[in-house]
Amino acid sequence: MKQKRAKGKKDERAKGRRGERINGALYLVPCPLFLVPLLFLFMLSSCNTQGDKVSVVQSDSSLLVKYATGFAVSYFPDYKRVEVFNPWKKNASLGIYYLVSDNSVEVPQDGISLQVPLKTLGITSCTHIEFLNLLGALSTVKGASTPDIIYNKTLQQAYQKGELTHLGDAFKIDFERLLLLHPDALMIASYGNQKDENTRRLQSVGIKLVYNNEWTEESLLARAEWIKFIAAFYNKESLADSIFQTIEDNYIQIKTRVSQVAKKPSIISGGSFKGTWYMPSGKVFICKLYTDAGGDYFYANDTTKGSLPLNFETVLLHQQHADVWLNAQANSIAELLAQDERHELFDALKNKRVYSFNARSNKRGANDFWEGAVAHPDIILSDVIWALHPDLIPDYRPFYIKQLK
Repeated sequence: MKQKRAKGKKDERAKGRRGERINGALYLVPCPLFLVPLLFLFMLSSCNTQGDKVSVVQSDSSLLVKYATGFAVSYFPDYKRVEVFNPWKKNASLGIYYLVSDNSVEVPQDGISLQVPLKTLGITSCTHIEFLNLLGALSTVKGASTPDIIYNKTLQQAYQKGELTHLGDAFKIDFERLLLLHPDALMIASYGNQKDENTRRLQSVGIKLVYNNEWTEESLLARAEWIKFIAAFYNKESLADSIFQTIEDNYIQIKTRVSQVAKKPSIISGGSFKGTWYMPSGKVFICKLYTDAGGDYFYANDTTKGSLPLNFETVLLHQQHADVWLNAQANSIAELLAQDERHELFDALKNKRVYSFNARSNKRGANDFWEGAVAHPDIILSDVIWALHPDLIPDYRPFYIKQLK
């Protein structure tokens, strides 16, 4: 997709005819603000003893977002407005950002002003890394939470050389190191409706927090589309749109391969942890992955958000005879049996159709499935199809998934 530019500015703009719908998607969405009656403006200006100016600004256009529901980007003559929605509270925002090319630009006071492109960035989640890598912005990452378990080789080498600051745990940031680094922004994920003490402290010391909540999306394509969100902070929307279009096309084409399969193998997922088996609900992206790959997942229609905490007996009752076990929390059959000898009761284990997403992991505890795979849903989909329907792609070499021996 081509992008247009606002007059006098270099910021990229989403291009398309206003209001045009293509395949049901609105490519350019005008974002008019309600015009304030002239009399009301006159009264405001007359009563304002500080002499503040009251003005109405209308956006030029907004960025096309087809799947993700957690953010929006609007373009104005002198700045971009990026809004992150609160997934736990309807019609509420977690953060509003005004992205400017010059800090002297005046922006509304209801958000954070950031000069872009960002030159330095701190991150608290590994899921941000591959998006930055694809956008060619990885060099701006100067600090990260728990960098010792980052899979990306470039950042791992930077950490070993002392070029990447260890910012502590994502839930317990090392404030001294962060303040010394003082990046242009700290990208964080939120995990609840209320801001925790960690977040309040970060804001109190002047750190500009950018919320990135791709993990709350319910499908793989929606999560991957957050590359457009990150791109806005680097003026790389056109590149992000091109990358995502390729990913989307690949995903849809791959999904089509299993749309008419005669048999959908039944799936059991996850594993027991300290007596509780956490099973993905129908609202979790991994459930969408299973169904798109032509699988029959027992909890596909469950509307609970997040994982379902189940006891072993419940799982055994409903999924003892499942054909395939995916996302097993082990690296071998022996390890799985050592965790709980009752695992041998499941047909999938008896038939050695057990798979984990640990193919790209290392001894430090890094796992690229939970890091880079968010930006490659087309590859993950192929992996799961290979496990469920090996006859459809017999020559395929799995990337993130592996069969347990």
